[in-house]
Amino acid sequence: MNTVPRPEEPDRRSEDAPPAAGLRDERHFLERLHRIEGIEYKMTPDQEAFYDLYARAHLRYAHTMLGSKQAAKAVVRRCYSHLALNWLVVLKEESPEAYAWKLLKQRVETHLRMSGQPSRMVQTAAFEQAARATLEMMKRQFAVMESALGLYTAIAELPERQFDVIVMHYVLGYPSAKVASIMGIKPDTVRSHRRLARERIAIKLGLSLEPAAADENEKE
Repeated sequence: MNTVPRPEEPDRRSEDAPPAAGLRDERHFLERLHRIEGIEYKMTPDQEAFYDLYARAHLRYAHTMLGSKQAAKAVVRRCYSHLALNWLVVLKEESPEAYAWKLLKQRVETHLRMSGQPSRMVQTAAFEQAARATLEMMKRQFAVMESALGLYTAIAELPERQFDVIVMHYVLGYPSAKVASIMGIKPDTVRSHRRLARERIAIKLGLSLEPAAADENEKE
């Protein structure tokens, strides 16, 4: 189970809350990360292409899960240092994207354990965004949905892959194809995880899904 505390009040922005418009600091960090600070190493063209495709998404995910800018930067920097120094091994993997995603999640989990935080999603404004976005989506698909009461717990109890898809799609706003690329899985698998997550949440909340083709109405 992913234990998720109730999020803070919407109008109270902590310094560590994932920024809505604070991309300048993020860009600065990514530029530093691109140089793999402290390591005598020059990225190959394929490494740079991989970095350009996924580093920002990895940083945003880590920030959302950890609730801390500095912690997210440290975790992602370690991940990309590992990838840079083991790139030939990474390329032998069936999916370098899936390898990098697994590495990122392991580093996030390790940081949470070492910092004494038991949950995968800590108290951040981002989780409230997830609940609100999921609630709005479900209002179109559930016969009755009056409040987000119980939704926090329902999302937190999702299986890992379904939970990640909800975070990537509804919190970070990535379409299915991009989520699939980041996680190293197929778009159909992303849609399946999203559908199963919706069904699990419906069961948890005691609601009935409407027969409408929900995915056709959602952002792809």
